[in-house]
Amino acid sequence: MKKFVLWILLSVACLFLARLASAEPQPLDLLLDKTAKEVSLYLDRVSDVRCTEQVQQIKLDKNGHSERSENGIYDYFVLLQGGEDELLLNESRIPKREPKERKNMPMLISNGFSMLYLIFHPYYRNSFRFEPESDEVIDGHVYRRVRFDHIPGNRTPAAVSVRGREYPLDLTGEAWFDSATGMITRIKAHLSNDMHDVGLRSLRAEIDYAPVKLPDWPQTYRFPTLATVEVETLRQHWKNVHHFTEYKRFLVDTQETVTAKAIGTQ
Repeated sequence: MKKFVLWILLSVACLFLARLASAEPQPLDLLLDKTAKEVSLYLDRVSDVRCTEQVQQIKLDKNGHSERSENGIYDYFVLLQGGEDELLLNESRIPKREPKERKNMPMLISNGFSMLYLIFHPYYRNSFRFEPESDEVIDGHVYRRVRFDHIPGNRTPAAVSVRGREYPLDLTGEAWFDSATGMITRIKAHLSNDMHDVGLRSLRAEIDYAPVKLPDWPQTYRFPTLATVEVETLRQHWKNVHHFTEYKRFLVDTQETVTAKAIGTQ
């Protein structure tokens, strides 16, 4: 059986602070400038926060029905490291309750997708094409909707590793933005093309973000609340659901060596 290792690459170049756009409706480029600034500010705050993550791992049968389900609970936090020229994000989990391991029944390990907003960071922005879509009302609030398509051959925040060889993932999808702040409220992404040649048939991800305001913070930021990842290979089908709750301040000082592995099977 082929072993699949997928991850979201969490390395970014030095932060770029885009100019603030006015409160009036703006062209797409100015909205993306505003979002780039918010993503950069978010990265400045992300290492100060921890939360509780509940992960449900589901093995699906050929008809898409649940064949097996496991649940785990973790203390979740992200460490931001690096110097002026390069920053590295390390997604870490401290188990509160881990699912029991079972032999001969591989389950999907999906990490890193909560940070798929890096598509809109200046380091990756030129690797995608962006097109405005019609606005959408969610819970009574109007959000700007933008389609993104990865440009093949350019850098991408996602890759798959099969038998020690890495293959970049061409992602396409949509994102929803608060037009006043540029903050991302939802991202949906999937493969632009299937990857049967490496055994990967499909990958779909959906991430929801919600406002979080913690003590001593000058403003509110949107943090992930729900991430759903579904992966189908030639022989296996999985779906993982991540819930992020109970955000709180968490200051860390560490020299830990970081690896960027984020999703795989075991």
